[in-house]
Amino acid sequence: MEREPVLVDLALQGGGSHGAFTWGVLDRLLDERWLEIEGVSGTSAGAMNAAVLADGFAAGGREGAKLALESYWTHVSEAARFSPFKRSPFDKMLGRWSMDTAPGFLMMDFMTRMFSPYQYNPLGGNALAPILEKQIDFERLRSSPIKVFITATNVRTGRPRVFRNAEITPDVLMASACLPTLFQAVEIDGEAYWDGGYSGNPTLAPLVSELKSDDTILVPINPLERPGTPKTPAEILNRLNEVSFNSVAIKELYMMALLQRHVNELSGDSEACNWARMRVHVVRNPVMNELGFSSKLNAEWDFLTWLRDEGRKAADLFLTEHAHDIGKASTVNFDQLMAEL
Repeated sequence: MEREPVLVDLALQGGGSHGAFTWGVLDRLLDERWLEIEGVSGTSAGAMNAAVLADGFAAGGREGAKLALESYWTHVSEAARFSPFKRSPFDKMLGRWSMDTAPGFLMMDFMTRMFSPYQYNPLGGNALAPILEKQIDFERLRSSPIKVFITATNVRTGRPRVFRNAEITPDVLMASACLPTLFQAVEIDGEAYWDGGYSGNPTLAPLVSELKSDDTILVPINPLERPGTPKTPAEILNRLNEVSFNSVAIKELYMMALLQRHVNELSGDSEACNWARMRVHVVRNPVMNELGFSSKLNAEWDFLTWLRDEGRKAADLFLTEHAHDIGKASTVNFDQLMAEL
């Protein structure tokens, strides 16, 4: 018996090449025709996945979206063939996806600690720009049935700016993924922007206030918890980024939990009621604790397809355990969340 359609929205975190995990999750969710995706909020790699998904869906429905995602990540891998960031023979011998001992990564790590991208990349080049221009029809994206919300961080104010379908350009997507140690700030409408992860990774507010869906499926990339204490400079910087990139989403989830606890007192506040009614679901990511920062720059096809397959497996497990809850009950334990935060 075919299930009645359920309207959902998606929240996609960023994390460089680790966004291929999200590709796998999306590929699996698109198999479920009862899941109707109304909107997607994305940051950094999540922004790329969101825009490619919505454009592909506008071109050819679910199959169009699946093909567009595969094509995008294929082109990312092909472009990386000319990248200096390659695994060393030692990393390969140990079966590691990281590039911790790779000369190209070590040189980049040194350069970003001593110089700014305005010094070592004075022309502001970004290999993503031609890929985005080739892979996404931005005019078609404007009329996609899937609403897209892309977050970038205003450098001057430190506040997030959320761009919607009609505003999305290659510059907007590159701004959302602009790590300030690697890339020059991206200028849009006279303002400079950095990675959206600093102010919303991803931003949940537009999903709550602008969509009809009451179910948000969150696909995290950055681990909330890591065992042990980071001790090397690279480990410390990676963990600092993970903590800061998770903080805004955690606060929004905390607000949902708080409002749900006091929902009976909110009858006069429609915006608060919108937050309180949301049902949240998380596709658990069991592999990211095994991967360090350097693997976010690894775009080898074998690595990307491994992440894709892990994403499909994680989404499949999520659907097996929680498909019956979508449209009915949140699968995030808000009481436990309140206790933990």
